[in-house]
Amino acid sequence: MTTIFRKSVLSVAGLAFAGGVFAGPIAAHANPVDVKSVAVAVQTGAPKPQGEQSHITLNGEQTANVKAIIAATKKAGLPERAAVISIATSLQESKLENLGHLGDANDHDSLGLFQQRPSSGWGTPEQITDPAYSTTAFLKGLTQVDGWQDMALTDAAQTVQVSAYPDAYAQWEQQATDLVGQYWNS
Repeated sequence: MTTIFRKSVLSVAGLAFAGGVFAGPIAAHANPVDVKSVAVAVQTGAPKPQGEQSHITLNGEQTANVKAIIAATKKAGLPERAAVISIATSLQESKLENLGHLGDANDHDSLGLFQQRPSSGWGTPEQITDPAYSTTAFLKGLTQVDGWQDMALTDAAQTVQVSAYPDAYAQWEQQATDLVGQYWNS
């Protein structure tokens, strides 16, 4: 019986070796993994993004706003996860554009990256349209949410924003994670 067991183990080991020999060259030519994205997901302890993910190509203004959100997050002494939630929220609310008053298309008196409202106490129009101020205001609201670090992104963002579309934030989690991975240390 020991011989049969030994032969079985050796057969499995041989198959594993052969698979490695043949798959190794194939794997070497596969698409590389974006290590920064994986590292951010691991570092933040964040859950895997929920649902289908959206993505937009950013222009210079939007990229500058990403950097401003990250700088405000760092200045507040908060971790990368806070920046991911902030960027995903801004992607949903304004596509990372610092929006002024949109006339008839405006949702009440919403302004800026996070579509914050002066009438709801977020600040003056000038403050809300300042990326550093609006991010700091959002982060202040976020840190007042018990357990925000371990919540699904969409739940954390919704608790701060109180949106009519509470699940909409989730679709931006992967792009926000990628952006934080790209710009956090730059």
